[in-house]
Amino acid sequence: MNENNPQFTPENREEESIDIRALVMQYLIYWPWFLASVVICLGFAFVYLRFQTPVYQTHASVLIKEQDSRSGGVATGTEALSALQSLGGFSMTSKFDNEVEILKSRTLIKKVVTDLGLYIQTREARTFGAPTPLYKEMPVKVYLTPEEAEKLEGSVKLELLSQPDGSMELKGKYWKDQKEAELTARFDSLPAVLPTPVGVFSFTKGYMEEDSLSSQEAIKLQALITSPTDMAKNYSQRLSVTPTSKTTTIAQLTLDETQRERAVDFINCLVAYYNRDANDEKNEVAHKTASFIEDRIAIINAELGAAENRLATFKQQAGLTDLSSDAQLALQESSRYEQQRVENATQIQLVEFLKSYIQQPENAGEVIPANVGLSDANLGSIIEQYNTLIIERKRLLLTSSENNPAVINLNTGIEAMRRSVNTSVESALRGLYIAKADIDKQTSKFEARINKAPAQEKEFLTISRQQEIKAALYIMLLQKREENAITLASTATNGRIIEEAMSANAPIAPKKPIIALAALILGLGFPVGCIFLKDLMKYKIENHEDIRKLTTVNILADLPRSTSIPKQGAIVVHENQNDMMEECFRNLRTNLLFLLDKGQKVVLFSSSHPGEGKSFVAGNTAASLAFLGKKVLIIGLDIRKPGLNKVFNLSKRAEGITNFLSDPEHTDLYQLIQKSDVHPNLDILPGGPVPPNPTELIAREHLDHAMEELKQRYDYIILDTAPIAMVPDTMIASRVADACIYICRADVTPKRQFEYINILQKEHRFSKLATVLNDIDMSKRKHSYGYGYGKKYGYGYGYGYGK
Repeated sequence: MNENNPQFTPENREEESIDIRALVMQYLIYWPWFLASVVICLGFAFVYLRFQTPVYQTHASVLIKEQDSRSGGVATGTEALSALQSLGGFSMTSKFDNEVEILKSRTLIKKVVTDLGLYIQTREARTFGAPTPLYKEMPVKVYLTPEEAEKLEGSVKLELLSQPDGSMELKGKYWKDQKEAELTARFDSLPAVLPTPVGVFSFTKGYMEEDSLSSQEAIKLQALITSPTDMAKNYSQRLSVTPTSKTTTIAQLTLDETQRERAVDFINCLVAYYNRDANDEKNEVAHKTASFIEDRIAIINAELGAAENRLATFKQQAGLTDLSSDAQLALQESSRYEQQRVENATQIQLVEFLKSYIQQPENAGEVIPANVGLSDANLGSIIEQYNTLIIERKRLLLTSSENNPAVINLNTGIEAMRRSVNTSVESALRGLYIAKADIDKQTSKFEARINKAPAQEKEFLTISRQQEIKAALYIMLLQKREENAITLASTATNGRIIEEAMSANAPIAPKKPIIALAALILGLGFPVGCIFLKDLMKYKIENHEDIRKLTTVNILADLPRSTSIPKQGAIVVHENQNDMMEECFRNLRTNLLFLLDKGQKVVLFSSSHPGEGKSFVAGNTAASLAFLGKKVLIIGLDIRKPGLNKVFNLSKRAEGITNFLSDPEHTDLYQLIQKSDVHPNLDILPGGPVPPNPTELIAREHLDHAMEELKQRYDYIILDTAPIAMVPDTMIASRVADACIYICRADVTPKRQFEYINILQKEHRFSKLATVLNDIDMSKRKHSYGYGYGKKYGYGYGYGYGK
């Protein structure tokens, strides 16, 4: 056995190694708890999985084209955006990121939801299990117009019961004026119409498989109608659009849906609407340019017709056939400048037209016609940059609001670019007027020579010049119209499907293996937690391990409870028997003899408080020593409430040690000693009458003299004392004891009070100190391992002290 550690305190107690086997056995004895918990948790998991609708994941890959060809005849605006970003005007994310956000935008998804009717979800109810989602094949189709569905205050829930004879019963709930209302209806046949305060619902026969149609049982359906906007938000949350890698512009679309065919249709329709909207945005500039050209062609056509009619009328009236050779040379020079004047006048009119178009308030947020034949390359480039910014702003507004920082920055850039366009138009117009003045100056030189010609010839040239200007402008506009038409016809889609939408065969949720594993872990963990908390909250000593955790004092023995308590007394050991209690006290006796050194005879038995069985242990230990052939005397030093009388079935009025200590001169000590009926070698010295001054009696020297005399006659002397932590009697009597046996009782002794043994050890109150765990109830599951006992014991006498 381990030696006592005199320096031991609870604070510096060394940590002991964990006994894995004991720990496992501690929990294993509760195996019915674990079995029941696992079965219950797995049952709950099965029910949970049964009522969960499987969710499937659908994938598709789409190639997003980076080149920007949406401006028709306008050249790419990437350079303009880069230049504006370098000037610090605003910052933008990459075009690919914008396209990803557009694919996930609520506006685009709402179009798909409305087109496919996804705002109406129909399911077939099951008796035990989650409802089965229906898509195209269903016995009854429910319809509500998207406009009416958009006005719903809350979801409309309908429960349909379709009978085999074609009739149908309906129950439903809807929200109106922030109040929930109910509706019921019955239809003898379908199709049928049901007017309600929230809209008109129509019900028609749907398509089902032959085995379903031939069923003679009623079919229960559940229909949920929500607004397209709310359903679009729901799909937007379940839709994931991510790039396949950092170096590609391929987006992977992933959708979690309970119905696989519905998910495939959703993704395909989403890509189709995305391409359609992108093409419409690309052709916006071309459509604006076509409208502008058509308006100008109508005006120029009228002006050209008037000029040609005027020229034909003049020739007919003047009778002109040929010009004089004298004026031919002047006319040739003048013709060259006239041609320049025509070109200059054409450019002035075009710039004037653009200036007028830009200054109109209704065109403030629209693109500017660009492909109209301007000769000023700088002005055309600025207009292209401005149109690019306008288009990008409209695309950002599809997925955000005016308050978006990117939109605000873009508005700033557009305003700056618009001022730049106005400045360039004014600058180009001034340059054209300067050129016009120079051309007019040169033309005036030749007009002096032309003035010599007949007045008719001069008028002819004026009318002819006007006709040529109008004709040139008309031809140019026709050419631009054809170019713009080619642009409209050659528009390509913005996204191309690389991998078609395909749903997985196995659902991604609920994850049955994970849920089953979680249920198993929970089923095992819940009892572990309960047992751990139960052990954590217990405050009384229960077993051998509890004592080892509280102190390093030697444990002499663990005594189980016995059911063989005699009717009189409490001696459970018998000579020449090998029952459980005999073996336990033999073990205690052997360890006690190893504890005592040679010449040490007096052993003191005490405890923390009454009722822990110290008198019982002391009496049976004394009997076991007597069976060994030793002369043993047991003294009842618990003179406040003697307990030996009950153990050995003595009279409560028997005289004892208190009589001797009160009057040693007139009292014979040996006359007070009684022979026990347990064994001839065992004598008993009872406590005697309860004195008024027990502490003073034990403190007298008469006790020392008596012990010296008794040691000469007896091999061992057992002292049954009062609880050492409650009264000072035992501490005073410790001067005559060679060893102290500290008794604790399982499920009775509080751990806090038992730690008083550490104080005794630290202060060296006894030369030998040990403890005994008493009254272990082997019928309890927590004590059914670690001990080799097959019987139980106990005793029914009481013990108590007043506070």
